[in-house]
Amino acid sequence: MTKLKIINIVGARPNFMKVAPLHRAFQQQPDIQSIILHTGQHYDQRMSDIFFNQLQMPEPHYYLGVSGGSHTYNTAHIMLKFEEILQQEQPDLVLVVGDVNSTIACALVAVKMGIPIAHVEAGLRSNDRRMPEEINRILTDSISNFLFVTEQDGLVNLAREGVAQEKVHFVGNVMIDSLVYFREKAKEIRLSDILKEAAVNTVEKEIQSNNFALMTMHRPSNVDHRQGLEDILQIIRNTAHHLPVLFPMHPRTRNNLEKFELLDVLNNISNIVILEPQGYLQFLHLMDHARIVITDSGGIQEETTFLQVPCLTFRSSTERPITTILGTNQLLKDLNPDTVYEKTKAILEGRTKPGVIPPLWDGHTAERIRDILVNDLV
Repeated sequence: MTKLKIINIVGARPNFMKVAPLHRAFQQQPDIQSIILHTGQHYDQRMSDIFFNQLQMPEPHYYLGVSGGSHTYNTAHIMLKFEEILQQEQPDLVLVVGDVNSTIACALVAVKMGIPIAHVEAGLRSNDRRMPEEINRILTDSISNFLFVTEQDGLVNLAREGVAQEKVHFVGNVMIDSLVYFREKAKEIRLSDILKEAAVNTVEKEIQSNNFALMTMHRPSNVDHRQGLEDILQIIRNTAHHLPVLFPMHPRTRNNLEKFELLDVLNNISNIVILEPQGYLQFLHLMDHARIVITDSGGIQEETTFLQVPCLTFRSSTERPITTILGTNQLLKDLNPDTVYEKTKAILEGRTKPGVIPPLWDGHTAERIRDILVNDLV
């Protein structure tokens, strides 16, 4: 019997955590041949480590090596190289996840060649078309044959946009599959080992599990201008009055701190540990043991909701509203240090309501996706 051949697309770090459980589920099904293609959109040694070791994934079957450049350059070059792979492999399905340039680039090539597309994390909307990711989401959903939805709002959005109901499947959150699968392994990591690798350590007292704040900041709207960086520094100062701050620093943030001559200011703040970007297991350990997370990331909103860790997110909007409706996430639309100070105090004093884990965020989403595809295509 001919196997169902699926090409799974990864391009940016969050894609890896989403494709890993899917590839694992596909391998358990003898009717599926699962191929991994890495566009190279985001690549460094840490990404390679995540692939080969931490997420227990094989080396990608294809690596396109496309990175850098503008959105147009990146998307166009991925499309040109991916077309060659599709001509060679002739897959039955192209599976894309999330909302990065690799997602829309590979989906466009597939639809032009008449190959069905499955979009995992379909239906998410920030309702802000200034965000390149929002354009990628809308376009990818409009040309996909299978739309796998993580939360109720996704169903509402797709219905409002006129997507045929038979294409839409509410399956849960595949990113939570990775978290559930690796959580115990992440607990084996020692916090002291993470701290030993700190680039700068000015913490004046011993850091203990469940007694630190975890911070990440990398979005251009927050870190590409001096005022945003100064606000971030003040937020760190205010938070560090209450408890130690662990800050894995994104290269973009570090480069801008250097550009605006603020890196020394950060290094002189007391009660903070500046870390290099962390591997998946290390960061999962930090999230799971943090008292509070302060971030501008999309995926971290979901992970902290599942882990029941309070999260403050700095974004003008969120495409994951379930994290604020049911979860532990609070959306802050500007970097106001005074607002953060009050929110942080409320969390530390237990004056915020506990979150609830959303429906079907149970670690079995990849299996549901696999079964739907096998039922429809095999």
